[in-house]
Amino acid sequence: MYKILLIVQIVISSLLVISILLQNRAEGLGKMFGGGGEVFRTKRGLEKFLYYFTIALIVILVVISLTLLKLAD
Repeated sequence: MYKILLIVQIVISSLLVISILLQNRAEGLGKMFGGGGEVFRTKRGLEKFLYYFTIALIVILVVISLTLLKLAD
């Protein structure tokens, strides 16, 4: 069981890295200093799916990590 969870954790971590890299990286340092005219923009389609998919992967990764910690004792 422990080895299976370790493999699942590695797969989830890889998926998390990929989903973070696929996020919209259009925001640069210009917005931090007042540049860029967009004040608010809603997420649609694939961008919205990636956003929620990333959150779900983070929650799953935390649960698996805590489970592995509990099994290690």
